Amino acid sequence: MASFFDRVRNALTKNAQQSAQEYNRAIYNWLGESILWNRETDDTYIKEGYQKNATIYSLINIITKAATTIPFQVYEKTNDADYKRYKSLTSGTLDSSALYKADLLRKRSLVELEDTPLHELLEMPNATQSYASWLTELIAFRKLTGNGYIYGIAPETGISAGKYKELYVMPSQIMEIISGGMMAPVKEYTIEYNGTHRIPAEFICHIKDFNPYVDGTGSHLYGQSPLQAGLRAMTTNNEAVITGVKYLQNQTARGILMSEEGDINEVQAQQLKDKFRQQHQGSQNAGDMLITPKKLSYLNFGLSAADLSLIEQYNASIKDLCNIYGVPVQLLNNTDSSTYNNMKEAKKALYQNAVIPELLKIKDELNRWLAPQFGDKICIEFDFTAIPELQEETEKVVDQLSKAWWITPNEKREMMSYGMDEESPALNDYYIPANLVPVNNVELPEMPMAEPPAEEPSQEEIKRQVIELLTKESYTDYPQSASNNAKRMLEWREKYGRDEVRGGTEVGWQRANQLAKREPLSVETIARMAQFNRHRENATVAEEYKDTPWKDNGYVAWNLWGGTSGVDWAIKKMEKLRNE
Repeated sequence: MASFFDRVRNALTKNAQQSAQEYNRAIYNWLGESILWNRETDDTYIKEGYQKNATIYSLINIITKAATTIPFQVYEKTNDADYKRYKSLTSGTLDSSALYKADLLRKRSLVELEDTPLHELLEMPNATQSYASWLTELIAFRKLTGNGYIYGIAPETGISAGKYKELYVMPSQIMEIISGGMMAPVKEYTIEYNGTHRIPAEFICHIKDFNPYVDGTGSHLYGQSPLQAGLRAMTTNNEAVITGVKYLQNQTARGILMSEEGDINEVQAQQLKDKFRQQHQGSQNAGDMLITPKKLSYLNFGLSAADLSLIEQYNASIKDLCNIYGVPVQLLNNTDSSTYNNMKEAKKALYQNAVIPELLKIKDELNRWLAPQFGDKICIEFDFTAIPELQEETEKVVDQLSKAWWITPNEKREMMSYGMDEESPALNDYYIPANLVPVNNVELPEMPMAEPPAEEPSQEEIKRQVIELLTKESYTDYPQSASNNAKRMLEWREKYGRDEVRGGTEVGWQRANQLAKREPLSVETIARMAQFNRHRENATVAEEYKDTPWKDNGYVAWNLWGGTSGVDWAIKKMEKLRNE
């Protein structure tokens, strides 16, 4: 009979079209339609860890509090290649340099959306929780049990049928996986709470840590808790505290003083004890010498906390638990290395090693399970530029950017969180230092003749030069119909209000203002208009909005960018510029 590993090897060498089927048959050969029991004792990690262990309680709270300070954003993907580069860059160790590069890629590949249904859902996942408390619960369960379960509830009828309107974090320790057999390893989930409740698998987002224990029973479908690897450290930490408490509560005599001749009765022993206390105890008798006519011996049967090495074992277990969770020990009030610089680096390491990797895993699962319900190009991202510990001092950033001539002024503004200046197209151009020339063009200069000093330019000349600079490499030859389309959208918003006219992003409304005022458009702006061609299906009003076209969000967004005439002009313009 073939071994388990032979089954796996044979499955993976079959036809690629049959790989999923064969893989399931090899891995889940012994599964029936039954509950897959979790090998781990999640109750132990919660009761003995979070509820009884001060170190684990502190570590979980440090991670969750830091994670909830990082805001999320909802974006629409516009460039898949740059988005992949952005994800790759943010998946590594983030520092200030990586953040700047990631921010540039994000702006090239994503368009930020506002006030979407996905925003509303995440900001208040359910009627009893805010985003911060919901995320805290999810991360805490994951860090304790290695599993996080999100239950999505959607209406069955209406225009929002199938779209989740509520999200709940399920208690990991009472969730179980129901197998559907070989071809459906995860069919349902059950929760044991005042009875058994079954939930179809598609309504559950299961975020789990890696579990290498594969025994054919499906136990690896559950994540491995970090505390399984740290169980001994947790037990040592708990026992050190318990032993210390018992030692303080039950301190007895340190030893017994006995007469080797055996001629001291109980009354004499008490008298000897009282006399010793009177004459030899207290600070005034420190260092005094004791003299006795009797031959006595002493038996020590009490050990101090130092003798038991409780403090050393306790501190060692704290360091092990910190390593497991990726939290620097300095953040647990370790005074041995809590200098200002060490604390600053420790907070930075907390985000890099514990918080950001956790949020990236949650983000990827939400983009797989939740975001597609709101659009194929919709994605959720966390704004790591909001982490102060990853930012360099402002002076250093300004100095670096002032020397980076290969970055446009508007890109520099965005790096400094000032936003793009849409009113000045010249800020989208590159400004190369005048003293940089190719080495082959360098010639020995001739000695110039003395010339009279040049006159200061007049105010009118300065104004003329500024206007010339601002209109350089920009175009105003777009059709009037594009301006009319944009004006019509602005008039709708003025007439019906933002509650009625909800289409378009802030960038789209800025573009409409430019087109309506016939302002010059930079090459970069024209390129963005051309890329908007991907939304051409919104060029006509949907049937349901024939009488109220301002309520058609797609139609409004399309016309903010000039409509069909504006986008067609932008496409032709970019082709002409490329050919030139």
